[in-house]
Amino acid sequence: MSRPKLLALLCLAVAVAPALAVEPRPLAIAIHGGAGVIDPAKMTPQRAASYRAGLAAALDAGYAILERGGSSLDAVTAAVRTMEDDPQFNAGRGAVLNHEGDAELDAAIMDGHGPRAGAVAGVRHVRNPVELARLVMEKSPHVLLVAEGAEEFALEQGVVLVPRDYFRTEARARELDEARQTQAGQLKAASPGATGTVGAVALDRAGHLAAATSTGGLTNKHRGRVGDSPIVGAGTYADDASCAVSGTGQGEFFIRQVVAYDICALVQYRHLTLAQAVREVIHEKLRRSGGEGGVIAVDRSGNIAMDFNSVGMFRGARDSRGQRDIAMYRDAQ
Repeated sequence: MSRPKLLALLCLAVAVAPALAVEPRPLAIAIHGGAGVIDPAKMTPQRAASYRAGLAAALDAGYAILERGGSSLDAVTAAVRTMEDDPQFNAGRGAVLNHEGDAELDAAIMDGHGPRAGAVAGVRHVRNPVELARLVMEKSPHVLLVAEGAEEFALEQGVVLVPRDYFRTEARARELDEARQTQAGQLKAASPGATGTVGAVALDRAGHLAAATSTGGLTNKHRGRVGDSPIVGAGTYADDASCAVSGTGQGEFFIRQVVAYDICALVQYRHLTLAQAVREVIHEKLRRSGGEGGVIAVDRSGNIAMDFNSVGMFRGARDSRGQRDIAMYRDAQ
């Protein structure tokens, strides 16, 4: 090829290159710290500031991983782990107590690339149940392990177990006493955090979605009760073909309605927008059955939805388009 022709081709390539440049995929993460939360009239400025700080720490921990090119799976793990370590949330340390006075912890994680999932339920000595759920997904052929079997698996994987007292806080012990005195033998969901759960959903640069959820369940619950959080499709679901969802609220209703999967199915098969799908499930289907709660969700385009039919839902969202929001009640406060 002659020199003039070669130069002409090089000039053409330089001119066309900008037009062929691919826009980077969006990054997005959303978190929740529970629905059915404290009555706004009882929320002091100090307590609100503390919850906001806890949500911000989890949100930024997850987004920092996405921003440096990490996976959505790592991002939701980091966000949920941060809230499990924060005693003001109903997960990990600070989880609510069952009727016998023990914390029984549930968690699930789902990778939309596959998809694949792992979960644990009824564990009492695992500091970060979300990490054990991930080990179930990555290091075993199973999806859900429970109670002593899950903890045996934890030891096999080198997880250091902690004493049951690690999870017990004065605030949760006080809530349990109040619940026992109010209605002996019945669940009480009115205490702060009693229906709380923590969760995260994320979209990474590779276009992969992930969801994770962790909880202590209900104050004064019957020993062995398992809610929706570790049930794939009920409280946790992710699929790269549609969306990622993490729920919080009255778990029995979320299980019956298969809330998390239903939202993703509406997006994938009925081609609803994420916001439309969330609204239909939370404000119509769930409400008709008497269920209270909410979800956070993100789709493969980076759209985020955070909606609830309860008095409030502790939540936060951040994305590469500049959004960074933290809120607790309907008026975004």
